[in-house]
Order: sequence, then structure tokens, then C-alpha cells
Amino acid sequence: MYEAEALRNWSEREKLRVIIKEMAQKLWAWRSLFLLIPGVNSKKKQMCFDWGPGEMLVCETSFNKKEKSEMVPGCPFIYIIRKDVDVYSQILRKLFNESHGIFVGLQKIEEELTGKSRKAQLVRVSKNYRSVIRACMEEMHQVAIAAKDLASGRQFSTQVSILSAMELIWNLCEILFIEVAPAGPLLLHLLDWVRLHVCEVDSLLADVLGSENPSKHESFWNLVTILVLQGRLDEARQMLSKEADASPTSAGMCRILGDLMRTMPVLSPGSTQTLTELELKWQHWHEECERHLQDGTFASSPHLESLCKIMLGDEAALLEQKELLSNWYHFLVTRLLYSHPTVKPIDLHFYAQSSLDLFLGGESSPEPLDNILMAAFEFDIHQVIKECSIALSNWWFVAHLTDLLDHCKLLQSHNLYFGSNMREFLLLEYASGLFAHHSLWQLGVDYFDYCPELGRVSLELHIERIPLSTEQKALKVLRICEQRQMTEQVRSICKILAMKAVRNNRLGSALSWSIRAKDAAFATLVSDRFLRDYCERGCFSDLDLIDNLGPAMMLSDRLTFLGKYREFHRLYGEKRFVDAASLLLSLMTSQIAPQSFWMTLLTDALPLLEQKQVIFSAEQTYELMRCLEDLTSGMPVRGEPDAQRLQDDDIETTKVEMLRLALARNLARAIIKEGSLEGS
Repeated sequence: MYEAEALRNWSEREKLRVIIKEMAQKLWAWRSLFLLIPGVNSKKKQMCFDWGPGEMLVCETSFNKKEKSEMVPGCPFIYIIRKDVDVYSQILRKLFNESHGIFVGLQKIEEELTGKSRKAQLVRVSKNYRSVIRACMEEMHQVAIAAKDLASGRQFSTQVSILSAMELIWNLCEILFIEVAPAGPLLLHLLDWVRLHVCEVDSLLADVLGSENPSKHESFWNLVTILVLQGRLDEARQMLSKEADASPTSAGMCRILGDLMRTMPVLSPGSTQTLTELELKWQHWHEECERHLQDGTFASSPHLESLCKIMLGDEAALLEQKELLSNWYHFLVTRLLYSHPTVKPIDLHFYAQSSLDLFLGGESSPEPLDNILMAAFEFDIHQVIKECSIALSNWWFVAHLTDLLDHCKLLQSHNLYFGSNMREFLLLEYASGLFAHHSLWQLGVDYFDYCPELGRVSLELHIERIPLSTEQKALKVLRICEQRQMTEQVRSICKILAMKAVRNNRLGSALSWSIRAKDAAFATLVSDRFLRDYCERGCFSDLDLIDNLGPAMMLSDRLTFLGKYREFHRLYGEKRFVDAASLLLSLMTSQIAPQSFWMTLLTDALPLLEQKQVIFSAEQTYELMRCLEDLTSGMPVRGEPDAQRLQDDDIETTKVEMLRLALARNLARAIIKEGSLEGS
């Protein structure tokens, strides 16, 4: 029955192992990118590979596709292809470590979140994730600047771009899916989004203001235009006032345009103004701007006229500023600000698609980032996650974003065919990548813990593959397994450590690990090594451990014998000869002692037999004599003798004769003593 149950458990584990392996393979194939391996020509030679939990081994076989006579591989190397190389980046490890704390905190407070407090807490968590990304990006930027060689600098700059794109996408998802901003506040959030991620204007502003005559600076009008494009109208007015001071002829026009900027209706945070009121005010303001443009108020100043057209939301005027807008989503937000300030979330994707088409103008195709942002504007969460999984180099982003969106109850209906859901699937992939690193695997444990379907079995499979390079690391792994009642893994780790200790001749440590593993067979093996070591050296090592075995000595007969035999020596050392003799005899008569050790036990009995007082009774002496005869009669017949064997035989014969003599004398003394006692 036990074997059947064990076989069934093993079968279930193997099925889950196959499922997880298929998951990894399919998801890796989904992200399919061509990877050229140097020195390998797959057109001429057959390749072989093997999947691992976090990497793949690839090598060239000796089979030739065309010329069968050649059996020598042209590339005699084995390549390890890792799917999560970012875990080896020193800076990105900080991202993984910091976000781990946020992730665990979110799982723990989930049950406490309700209503408005829930939404506010989830937004706060999202901002925490973004702050970690930004901090990592800034540090990476500093490293890129300080890079000594061009290749490293280019690599770090690429990583900065990826982190910047990650924050851009996350921020947009936060606005659309987590804050769920309604019409009105939605545009304010989008303006903040653009201002945060198109930040070159701040350095340009400092440069212009730092010059002797800002209005004469070559980038003055570019600066004013960018400020207007980003809706930073107060700062734009301040810049126009400098132009008015420096150029009296345009002072009137600057004042009028500044007034238009000042009076532009904007829904401020916390305002009680309704959208209908805002739309009416905005319509009057828009008509006033249109009237000034039609009257030619700014006709003598192309720059001011262009600014007025931008404020009217003129698409042609906006597209003339492509270089200053730099991307289509900046164009989208500016267009909404000056044409549709009360845009509803449901209409966003229409404006986003038209803005993308207008901005690209058929000259180029959308980039992966464009597709991701467009999917977000279409409120297609699953497409966002899919596109990010394909485009980004690791699973950190999609795993944490999906987890957060799942806590927002946005992914509840999306289950995968193999019994998991998207959140758990991506967390499993991310955690698997962490286990490929020598220290980040500890973070992966918590991610597996929060995957209710396949997390437990995945952790079991991955934790078995952790190289136990040091005892300290092994103790960490062991503690994790014990906390989760992973009995099989605990036993396996203890066995491994016990084997290492035996190889290093650390018998005390080996015995301790075998007891902890509750492995009777290995405890017997180590006990035999202790006994053999005693026979060679005449004393025990690791006495503290043997003296304090306690109930653990019941794990195996040999371990029990070791503990009791050590107790015999302790009693003998304390001159408790009667107790020592009784224990020694019981070890032999109970068959607990290995027969190969009987001669040693009988030899240990010699000093007791030669004591002045009679220690062994007549009955006990008969038992010892019987044991000696059983031992001598069971000795194997040896082959042709050599010098060493003859010497060993002489020693054994001498021991037997001494024992027989001592036993005979003790028997006589015991009979006389017992007879005297009976007579009296």
C-alpha cells in the first residue's frame, strides 16, 4: 500500500514536472528570437539541446547532414543559453531585491484592502514599483556616462532605454487600469505622464534662463513651443514676458497671447466644476483664440501665430513641431489638451490610433513600444502583457505588473489551459529565472509561495537543483524546506551533506546529518565507520555527539549499538564495573552488535574478568563462553596463507586462548563465590 501511494505521488510529480517544462518551452518559443551561436553551422551539422529550468544546453553532434563520412564535430563546445541574463546585472539585481519587498507586502495586505482604501493602496504600490524602476534607471545612466569603453557605454545606454520604456508603460497602465481616471482628470494624468517622460525641456529651460539675454537665445522659441505643447502655460507666459521686455514691438501681442494662456479653462484637481461647465468655458475660450487668429492679431510674428494655432489644436501646426514633440503619444496628449480636454477613457483608442497614423504618416512602421502603448489605450490588458513579454528581456516587468493588475480584479477571467492563470504563470517564469542566480534564488522562494496552483511543486523541483556549495547555503535551503514541511527535500539535502561529510572524514557531522534526515541505512553506514575508526585508533571521535544521541539512537540498530557501546566505556571509566559488564553482555546476547565486532567486545571483557572481585556471574560467564565458541566456530576457512595472514591468525589465536583462560578462571571464581553464598 505504501509503495503504491509512493508510486502515485511520484507519478503526479512527474506529470507536473512535464507540465512546467512544457510551459517554459512554449513561453520561450512565444518570445522566439533568433540567437546566433558562434562557430555553429546548423545547416551542415545536426544540433542537439536539452532544456533546463533556467537555461538550455546546445551542442553540435558528430552527424553530418550531407557528408556522412565526416564524424567529427566542427564546433567542439557546449553552449549554455540563458533566458534570463538580466539577473546577472549588478544594478538590475537592486531592482529585483527592492521590488521583492513591495511584492510580498502587497500579498500580505491584500486581505485588509476594501473600497477606496483598496484603490489608494494599490496606486501607492504601483508608484513604489515605478520609483524603484526610476532609481535603477538613474543609477544605470550614471554608470553609462562613466563607462570606460564604448561597447559598455552603449550596453548600459540600451538598458537605460529599456528601463525608461518600462516606466513609461507602467505609468500609463497605472493611469488607465489602476487609478481608472474619469473624463477630465484623465487628461491631467496624461499630461503628467508626458511631462515625466519627455523631460529634456527642463535642461533646455535652465540653459535658456541661464543666458545673458534669454529672449535672444537660439533655442528660446523652441523652449516656449515645447512648454505650450506640454501644457505648461504659466512657464510659457513667463518666457513671453521676457520677449515683451526685450522687444517693445511685440509686447502687445505677447500680452494678448499670455492672457489667452492665463484664461484657458483647466479642470484643477479637487475642483467641484462639472464637465459641462468646463466644456462651455473651454468653447468660449476656443472661440476667442480663433477670433484673434482670424483678425490677424499675431500676423506680424510667425512664432506667436504658430503658438496660437497650437492652442487651437490645429493638426497641421502640431505636425510641424514633430521634432519638438519627438513621439506620437506626446502628439496625442497635446492634441487632446487643445481639442478634446474632456475626452472619455472609452474614446482614447480612437484618438490614439489617429494620432499614431498622423504622426508616422506612412513613413515608418510602429515600433514594439508603440504597439504596447496602443494596446493600453485600447484597454486590452492581455495584449499589453503579451507584447511586453515579447519585447522585454526579462520577466520582471510582466510578472509584477500582472500581479498588480490581478489584485485590481482585472485578470480574473483569464485562465490558461493547463490549470494555472496568467498571473501565476508569469510569476513562475520570473521565479525560475531568479533560481538561476547564486543568491537571488532566495527571492524566488517567496514568488513560488504565492502561486497557489503550481508554486509548491515548482519550488520543490527548483530547490533540488540548488548547488549546496557551502554548509551555510545548505542550512538556508534546509530552513526553507523545513518551514514548508518539504519532507522529501529535507531528507535529500541532509543525505547530500552527510555524504560530503563522510568524504571529508567528518564522521560527527555525517552522523548528525543522517539523523536529521532520518535515514537509517546511512546512519548505519556512518556508525560502522565510527566503530571501524575506534578499532583502528582505540578511541572515539566526536564524543559530545555520541554521548547526547538520546532517542535518535533508535533510528537504526547499529546506531543504538554505537550509543550503548559508548555508554559501556563511560560506565567502565566511572568504575561501575557491574553495570558495565551487564551492558556488555546484553549487547552481545541481544544480537544488536555486529558479529564482526564480537571479538572487540570480548576483548573489552578481559579487564573485567581479571578484576579481583567477581564481576560476571557464572551464568553470565557461560553466556560469554557461548558467544566465544559461536565466534570461533563461525570463522571462515582461509586460503593459502601469507606472512601477514599468518601473523593475524597468531594474534587471533592468542586472543582466543587468553579469553578462554580468563573465562575459565572467572567461572571457577564465580561458582566458588555463588556456592559460598548459598552455603551461608
